[in-house]
Amino acid sequence: MPKLSRDGVDIYYEVHGSGPPLILTHGYSSTSAMWQGQIAALSNHHKLVLWDMRGHGQSGYPADPSAYSEAHTVADIAALLDTAGADTAIVGGLSLGGYMSLAFYRAHPERVRALLIIDTGPGFKKDDAREVWNKRALDTGDRFEREGLEVLKSASRERSSVTHRDASGLARAARGMLTQRDARVIESLPHIQVPSLVVVGADDTPFLAASDYMAAKIPGAQKVVIPAAGHAVNIDQPQAFIDAVLPFLSGIDAKQPQKAAS
Repeated sequence: MPKLSRDGVDIYYEVHGSGPPLILTHGYSSTSAMWQGQIAALSNHHKLVLWDMRGHGQSGYPADPSAYSEAHTVADIAALLDTAGADTAIVGGLSLGGYMSLAFYRAHPERVRALLIIDTGPGFKKDDAREVWNKRALDTGDRFEREGLEVLKSASRERSSVTHRDASGLARAARGMLTQRDARVIESLPHIQVPSLVVVGADDTPFLAASDYMAAKIPGAQKVVIPAAGHAVNIDQPQAFIDAVLPFLSGIDAKQPQKAAS
């Protein structure tokens, strides 16, 4: 399976299909396997790039805590697009993957044709709210360090079957990637100038208000709430998810014709 080496850290990725590039990033403590049920539909007309974030799945688990950060993740996405021969792409993800997609747009707006933001929060404007989030993230890291991968067995259906080599990368990713340092991502929302689709499960209570906020703040954003779905909306309701996403992708391709990356 292909891997990209970034400063000695192996990044696992897969490329499916051909056409306009689409890169999707999984949520914290999940892997690229979470998109398995969507590969056929999404790669039919797109070059679909899936990958495991550092500390997750088949990617490298660097021992240095400073190797885990928003900046490293954004740079990983850029390197993956380079490897796939994609100057620009539709960029999306779920939860932490969606947040990192917004961070990628903030850093590289010229490389993003559209955003697909799924069951995601855009961060926090207020320091006290961010501190509460960060405490939970640090506690999560500590728990993975203490209990190992057993933690996932009590997690969601989607994460309980995920494969990681060990929990060390998840512990460091919680501290370095799940924690947030500032309000730059949430403050960037009104400046987004590409088509954006916000998707959220109707039962994903912690992220409903965040999805409303993003849909209101991102100019021209569309929002779809999928019934009977929780935080992993594409796994809980795979057909409804595809039914929401494919028309959005078709609309982008119709409005922005682009030579398909080979």
